Amino acid sequence: MIGGMNTLSLAHTVSSPATAASRTVGDLLREWRQRRRMSQLLLATEAEISTRHLSFVESGRALPSREMVMHLAERLDVPLRARNALLVAAGYAPLFRERPLSDPQLAAAREAVELVLKGHEPYPALAIDRHWTIVATNNALAPLLSGASPELLQPPVNALRLSLHPQGIAASIVNWHAWREHVLARLQRQIDVSGDDTLSALRDELAGYPAPPGADAADPADAGFNQVAVPLRLRTPIGVLSFFSTTTVFGTPVDVTLSELAIEAFFPADQQTAAALREFAAGERAAGAGASAG
Repeated sequence: MIGGMNTLSLAHTVSSPATAASRTVGDLLREWRQRRRMSQLLLATEAEISTRHLSFVESGRALPSREMVMHLAERLDVPLRARNALLVAAGYAPLFRERPLSDPQLAAAREAVELVLKGHEPYPALAIDRHWTIVATNNALAPLLSGASPELLQPPVNALRLSLHPQGIAASIVNWHAWREHVLARLQRQIDVSGDDTLSALRDELAGYPAPPGADAADPADAGFNQVAVPLRLRTPIGVLSFFSTTTVFGTPVDVTLSELAIEAFFPADQQTAAALREFAAGERAAGAGASAG
């Protein structure tokens, strides 16, 4: 358990809507188009507008309507937070609200996340925000974190920092080289899609971490092309555990907070891991029942 957190953190803060500062809506649209590796012709064709009009919008010679900003953002698959920034840059009010997780209107979403986390036990799972800050975990995560420094387990906890930091669980990761490569590549893909400066800074920080003392040399057998998925192999008090993971997000969200929430669920990659986690969960239940009876 991380800092006593096993349900959704209601202290999750909401940042103010991103502003375009001195950036024009045309500059931002051009940046998103280039990030998506689309030419003006391709975007104009998909948006069913003239290339000339798109060129005028990007150059600032034409101010797009609110509807046009949203239409182009949809074609470019711009995240909701950045869509608000586009609207502000064009002189319009943000459209998508960003509520804290404690907001009553997100009660159903909170319950859904808690149900998924609890239902995934005895296997570990956690909910994260767009910057990989952990906002909730289930009880099965505890054995994975036994080697981490208590300071790194105090909220806010960044899941990727926790996994690769020298004082985190890096020393417990058997296939550290393969896992590090996987984490950095996944983070880079997120940066490419989102253009998020905070994620870029996190990538640079993680890339600078040294290998933990005693880390095994990189094993060619751990290469991703040799496996179905890159596993996470951990030395824990209940043995060496091996996992693959899946990511779950909310479909068609219209709230910024909800659109950036994801659940990372870890599944046993072998029977030994599955058996060890079931035994650990049974022991925890028995201990809980004994404490209640006492």
